[in-house]
Amino acid sequence: MRDLASRLPSSPGFWRSPLRGPRFTSVLGLVLLVGVPVLFVTGLLSYAAYNPGLSPVNDKTPDKGILGFYLFSWPTDPTWLYRLTQGVHVTLGLALIPVLLAKLWSVVPRLFTLPPVRSLAHALERISLLLLVGGALFEFVTGVLNVQLDYVFPGSFYPLHFYGAWVFFAAFLAHAALKTPAAVRNVRSMRDARRRHPDAADQTAGQAADRTVDQAADQTPDQAADDLVAPAPDAPTVSRRGALWAVGGGSLLLLATSAGRSFDGPLRSTALLAPHGGAEPGGGPNGFQINKTAAYAGIDPAETGEEAWRLVVVGRTGTVRLARADLLRMRQHGAALPIACVEGWSTSDQAWRGVRLRDLAALVGFDGDPPDVFVESLQRAGSFRHGALRANQVADPRSLLALSVNGGTLSPDHGYPARIIVPAAPGVLNTKWVARMTFGGLG
Repeated sequence: MRDLASRLPSSPGFWRSPLRGPRFTSVLGLVLLVGVPVLFVTGLLSYAAYNPGLSPVNDKTPDKGILGFYLFSWPTDPTWLYRLTQGVHVTLGLALIPVLLAKLWSVVPRLFTLPPVRSLAHALERISLLLLVGGALFEFVTGVLNVQLDYVFPGSFYPLHFYGAWVFFAAFLAHAALKTPAAVRNVRSMRDARRRHPDAADQTAGQAADRTVDQAADQTPDQAADDLVAPAPDAPTVSRRGALWAVGGGSLLLLATSAGRSFDGPLRSTALLAPHGGAEPGGGPNGFQINKTAAYAGIDPAETGEEAWRLVVVGRTGTVRLARADLLRMRQHGAALPIACVEGWSTSDQAWRGVRLRDLAALVGFDGDPPDVFVESLQRAGSFRHGALRANQVADPRSLLALSVNGGTLSPDHGYPARIIVPAAPGVLNTKWVARMTFGGLG
C-alpha cells in the first residue's frame, strides 16, 4: 500500500521534474502579473467600444448588471484607438499562452496536495487557484477560438468571454494578493544568490549552476518545505534558465506569427497563425482585408442594383428614400480611416469617400446636433446585421456613409452600394450593405 501511495499524484515523490521550484514559478507569475491586467483592461475597453448601453442590439450581455458600471461613450479620437486596444488585447493574449501553460505546469503538484485544506487561508488559496486555473483556460481557449472564427462552444462568445473574464480576474487578484510578496522575494533571492556566486552562474553546465545558486538561496524554512520542489528529482536535461528561455522563445514566436495582421502589406503575410494573415482579397482600391464576404452574408446582387436599391432614411420630419445616384449628387467628403475588428486584425487607413452621417440626419429634420442612429443592413441573419451609433459618432465630420474607397467604387464584399465608416469604432459597427437608417429612434 505504501508503494501504491507513492505512485499517486498526491505523493511528493510522484513529481520528479528538477525544473519545478519557487523561483521558476515566481518568474512566470510575475510576467502574468503584468500581462493579465493589460488583457483585462483592453478587454473591458473592447466591450465599451460597442456602446452596449446605447441600444439592445449592441448589448450582447444584457444581464451584466453592476458589471457595466464603468461603461462610457466611446470616443472617435484618436481614430486608431480601437485598432490599438484590440490589437494589443488579442496579440498579447496569444503571446502569453506559453507563459500560462508553463505556469500551470509548474504548479500542478499543488492541485493534488493532501490534506486538501489545512487552514482558512489555505482554503481561500485553493478556491482562488481552482477559479484561476479554470478561468484562465476558459478565457484563453474561447479567445483563441474567436480569433480563428471557430465558434464550437455552446452559446454566444460575447457573454461567455465577458463573464468568464470577471471570474478569472477576481480569482487572479485574490491569488496575486496571496502570492505576489513571496514571488518577489523568490526572484530577489535568486538575483542575490547569483551575485554572491557568479562562478556558479557562469558554469557551462546550466543545471548544475542552477542547483548551486538554489542551494545558496533556498535555505529558509518556508522554501525548504516548498511543495513544488521534487524531493527525488530525475536527472536534468535542461536548466531552469534554459526552460525560461524556451517559454520566452515560444511567446516571441507567437507574437511574430500573429502581430502582422494589424498591418497591411508584406507584414500581414507573417501572421501565419491568424485567419487574416494570408493574401489580401484581390488587388486594386478594394484590396484590403474583410471579415465577411457578400456571398457569406447572403447578399443577393439583385438587391444592390441601381434600379432596386434604395436607402431609407427616417427621422423627425418623416422618411426619405435615396437611390445611389441621389447620394452621389450630394456633397461628397473624404476620410482616412482604418478598419479594426474584435478578432484583433486591422487595416491601415483607407481613403473613404461618401456622404457625412450628419448631412443625412439634416435631411430628416436634425439640422443642429444630430441624434443617435440605428443602422440596418440588407444582411438578414447573424450578429450585428444592424447596429446603433452614438450622437458623438454621427456628429463627427469623418463619419460617412461611404460610397467609394481608395478612388474606386465599393466592391460587393466591402459593402456596395453603401456602408458605414466611423472613426475608432469596432468593425462590426461599420455596417455594410446599408438599407435603412433611423435617426433619433433609440429613445
